[in-house]
Amino acid sequence: MLNPAVIPCLLASDSDFPVSWILIAFIVLVVIIGGIILVKYFNLWLQAFFAKAEISILQLIGMSFRKVNAAVIVRSKIMAVQASLQVGTQELEAHYLAGGNVPNVVRAMIAADRARLPLDFKTARAIDLAGRDVLDAVRNSVLPKVIDCPKAEGPKTSIAAVAKDGIQLMAKARVTVRTNIERLVGGATEETIIARVGEGIVSTIGSAESHKSVLENPDRISKTVLAKGLDAGTAFEILSIDIADVDIGENIGAKLQADQAEADKRIAQAKAEERRAMAVARETEMNALVAENRAKVVLAEAEVPRAMAEAFRAGNLGIMDYYRMKNIMADTEMREKIVGDQEDDSRGRRP
Repeated sequence: MLNPAVIPCLLASDSDFPVSWILIAFIVLVVIIGGIILVKYFNLWLQAFFAKAEISILQLIGMSFRKVNAAVIVRSKIMAVQASLQVGTQELEAHYLAGGNVPNVVRAMIAADRARLPLDFKTARAIDLAGRDVLDAVRNSVLPKVIDCPKAEGPKTSIAAVAKDGIQLMAKARVTVRTNIERLVGGATEETIIARVGEGIVSTIGSAESHKSVLENPDRISKTVLAKGLDAGTAFEILSIDIADVDIGENIGAKLQADQAEADKRIAQAKAEERRAMAVARETEMNALVAENRAKVVLAEAEVPRAMAEAFRAGNLGIMDYYRMKNIMADTEMREKIVGDQEDDSRGRRP
């Protein structure tokens, strides 16, 4: 440090006056900066020193240049040291710079250590950077979590399934899970557990011969679903599946049969209408054909007088021949009339 006795001598020298003032200003600036640093970081350094966290003043200054919150690092390091955890200061800084929640990671490691769960800083850091709450995961590993299936706040209040006898059942389940820390990174979430349990419930009820067997033994659903290993590839371990409620819904089988019968009736009506339309068309065709034949008969009968006139002119037909033909026609007409009257009388006498 500069001797105070030398300062007047420096001021007394006219030639060195500007240099002396620059030196004094530099010394004052260094003292001010040192005071600011001392005021800003001394408290943190003192906390780390008495907690044996091994963080120096230079490290605290370097954190300021690296845009690291020194207070967060110091407090986290003190927590780790007091819990006898081996975590380096640089590791804490790196996790902070990566956007992680450093205090939450340290608390999770302390909780896992007290619960005798294998959780090192590398795994906890990866879980935190993956967007998971590592402290909540450790708590769920110690204290199992209950998941409603389906979710209470979801659009559905129960899982609907139909037994083989056509009766619909509405089931609710509660799944007790424990977080598997080893599979937390990359493991499926609660939504996958809910979907798999719902699928298992539908499959178990659908394979039942009667809805009565499901109502008598609802634990059959939980045992069957639990035996399928639905927690594979998820971040949880399923401890139990409990059926909270089973209600009877609609008779889906009868409804489907009624719908099928109605559809068959409509098909039959459509086919009958098609046949009726074809019969009407055929009748119309036959009526047209009869009318056509009658027209031909009329045309043929119109040719008879003309032919008779030609026969008279040619001398091939005499007047007696004509009268004889008229008598035969009258006799034939009379016989046909008599026969017709007899048939009408016989029909009228029938019981």
